[in-house]
Amino acid sequence: MADVVRKFFTTSMLMWIAPIVILYGFNNNLFPGSNQLSSHSLTILSGLLAVISVNIVIAFYIYMAMKEPSNKHEPDPAFLAEAKASLKQQQSTPTETEDLSQDRQKHE
Repeated sequence: MADVVRKFFTTSMLMWIAPIVILYGFNNNLFPGSNQLSSHSLTILSGLLAVISVNIVIAFYIYMAMKEPSNKHEPDPAFLAEAKASLKQQQSTPTETEDLSQDRQKHE
């Protein structure tokens, strides 16, 4: 479970950090050739690359999720035992609807 949370946290951070770094880099001329673009072209290119970077992170997360083995996930044995005991207890005691119908029959 901790591995899944770690992957989710990492990809969530990348989804925030990558576009901000791209936008900051273009707006502060940190990328080579970005100072030769007009402000309109710079805005369009940086925005497009920021959106593409988020989509790449999402695709990477989907790939990692699909690569994860499906037989690895098993329910907690304590939870299963508690659920089975709860079901057995409900079956052994009459339900409220049965109690109400029996009460009606007694009154008649």
